[in-house]
Amino acid sequence: MTAGATPFARLSDDHVQQVRAGADLAAAHDGVEPLSEAFVLALPREGDHLVATDGDAVVGYAATAADGSLEAFVVPAQRGRGIGRALLTTALERRPDVRPWAHGDLPASRALGERLGLQVVRELLVLSRDVQPGDEQDPTFPDGVRHRTFRPGEDEGSLLAVNAAAFVDHPEQGALDAAGLAERMAQPWFDPEGVLLLEDPAHGERVVGFHWTKIDPPGGGIGEVYVVGLHPDVHGRGLAGPLTRLGLAHLARRGVTEVELYVEADNHPALATYRRAGFTRKAVHVMYARRSSPPVHDAVQG
Repeated sequence: MTAGATPFARLSDDHVQQVRAGADLAAAHDGVEPLSEAFVLALPREGDHLVATDGDAVVGYAATAADGSLEAFVVPAQRGRGIGRALLTTALERRPDVRPWAHGDLPASRALGERLGLQVVRELLVLSRDVQPGDEQDPTFPDGVRHRTFRPGEDEGSLLAVNAAAFVDHPEQGALDAAGLAERMAQPWFDPEGVLLLEDPAHGERVVGFHWTKIDPPGGGIGEVYVVGLHPDVHGRGLAGPLTRLGLAHLARRGVTEVELYVEADNHPALATYRRAGFTRKAVHVMYARRSSPPVHDAVQG
């Protein structure tokens, strides 16, 4: 018997707990998290949730964000019953422009996408590199550009201003607002010393860039280049490379052994910067859409 997909505007506390537990099971089985950070943070909030149940047990889940992106999973022990197809079919019926993510680009996801007449419209690469001797040394910046750590209660506006300018056309990062920043600052992994800001005397000492690093769980062996943003006013000044190495130095001093990051497959300037820093491809996440939908084109940020 195939479990159906039931829509909810808000999940019950029990459903939230079961979805989180099911996502953990899927991650352990597949080697990749089925829900990204933004979708996990949104679980308790009002939204477009779909839940597949068998009795009282949650066996599958899908959610559609305001921009049409969708993430979903089926509990591993319940796969092969058509639950994933039911979730995606229901989501597409409710919103034809929905664009599902397939984290890890797993074969089963590709097969389901093909059966539903979907095509890949976006690729998000995961790059990584091992920490190497010398990574702990801070780089030198040109033209008197200085760096310092984030000061909670003072720097939120400056960070958001640079983020908005750097990612004006980016579908997720560009949407970060004060509430979203506060939500992330409240997470156990947030470390203000891991948010590194650039100030430029040529631009009135204002913040012109930042490298936000992340170690989740805190004290773990893998660090992340969470977000690197440069204001367009300072593009072309050779800041991207040193700013990347600045975050690597912080993570190396924190004792991680590997650093990973996420980057759009068509962001050629960023890819060039990261490859020069020694990053290589580790995994890929793909976004699907109906074949009649135009491809998603994100602005590159160098």
